[in-house]
Amino acid sequence: MTSPAEPLLPGTRRALLHRIATAQAEGRAPSLVAAVRRQGQTVWDGSRSCVDGHAPDSDTQFRIGSLTKTFTAVLVLRLRDEGLLDLPDPLERHLPGTGAGEVTIHQLLGHSAGLGAETTAPWWERTPGSLRPTLADVLGEQIAMHPPGQRHHYSNPGYTLLGSLVEAVRGASWEEVLRREVLEPLGMHRTGSLPRAPHAGGWAVHPWADAMLPEPAEDLGLMAPAGQLWSTTADLLRFAAFLAEGDDRVLGAASVEEMKQPSAAPETASLDQYGLGLQLIRRKGRTFIGHTGSLPGFLAALWVSAEDDVAAVVLVNATSGVAIGEVAADLVDIVAEAEPRIPEPWRPLPEIDAELLALTGAWYWATRPTLLRLTADRGLELRQVNGQGRGARFVARPDGTWVGLDGYYAGETLRIVRNPDGSVSHLDLGSFVFTREPYDPAAAVPGGVDEKGWRGLGDQGAS
Repeated sequence: MTSPAEPLLPGTRRALLHRIATAQAEGRAPSLVAAVRRQGQTVWDGSRSCVDGHAPDSDTQFRIGSLTKTFTAVLVLRLRDEGLLDLPDPLERHLPGTGAGEVTIHQLLGHSAGLGAETTAPWWERTPGSLRPTLADVLGEQIAMHPPGQRHHYSNPGYTLLGSLVEAVRGASWEEVLRREVLEPLGMHRTGSLPRAPHAGGWAVHPWADAMLPEPAEDLGLMAPAGQLWSTTADLLRFAAFLAEGDDRVLGAASVEEMKQPSAAPETASLDQYGLGLQLIRRKGRTFIGHTGSLPGFLAALWVSAEDDVAAVVLVNATSGVAIGEVAADLVDIVAEAEPRIPEPWRPLPEIDAELLALTGAWYWATRPTLLRLTADRGLELRQVNGQGRGARFVARPDGTWVGLDGYYAGETLRIVRNPDGSVSHLDLGSFVFTREPYDPAAAVPGGVDEKGWRGLGDQGAS
């Protein structure tokens, strides 16, 4: 079994260094710092700089831009888990008077509220937040660009509203709530709204000449929940560990998993989607969750591949030039492909429930063979034999029914229907009947079963 602390192989480490060196050189970035986590440990970090002897390290702060949104989403989910609000609630119920009150909290989290992508002029990322002292200054006169709930349309002001929602419900500033409820429990002591040395300066690099221009680093004011934070690779790998598994001190695993579920159809034909404060991308057969970010002078990306138990963070102090999301994903790919995760040994269940065991095996929806199996957490999993089509995992309810956790049957109720003698007749799932034999005449198949049963080509009545 691979030890969690086992270092990466020299060839893997060199491939990682080569990737960030290429990114810094070809992207003409003043400096770049990156780090990789595997199986709960930081297994590699590296950096490149245009100034010899002044390369950043894992403790150097960079601005992380829209990665801030994921932190804001965590604060909102905490409010939900404490029963202080529900995600389908209209914003107006908890934050009245914004002019956008008909949108729901869920829509704001998933960028499907129909709000504008940016604030009113001037460009909010490069000007002081004091120019937009009220929500009306942020939202402008035309608040909605699309009807709520109809499409994904990325909205920075939407996360300003969520930050203001957190402040209204908690009775404290967004920054204070974030520090108390997320940063301190996770040990992210080098993450905050303002830079603290050592930190990188932000630069613009001329597109057609090797020349640099310093970028301003403004306090974004009300827009802070959309992009204010500064952080380090060390702190962001701590956050990546939280996103991978959850942490009951901050947000439980079930709620973190909810953040990873697509919340609306993508804005384009891309397969990339958005959850609740998290970007979801598919690449080379691998699913990544995390977020990218940018502000003038800075680029950031954090990706987690749960199936590989690998996460990567890349931070750059340039306005543009480096394909930051691709670089971070490449770092995950390099580790996952060069040193694949060693599976845990198979182990039998600690105990067996005889009644549940009797339910396992083949069931048929019409003529489609489907397998029902026990899972390690005393749940049930229903999958078609060919591995395609409809399926789901189920967890028991106190009333004896089961509810779908994911897949096609997420939220649907599975009932075990029994005969008068207590034996199992069939499974009822959202009005679908699953029987032990295809169209079992002894079961309550909707529409009934022809009394002559199955027949061959030569049998009377076949056609």
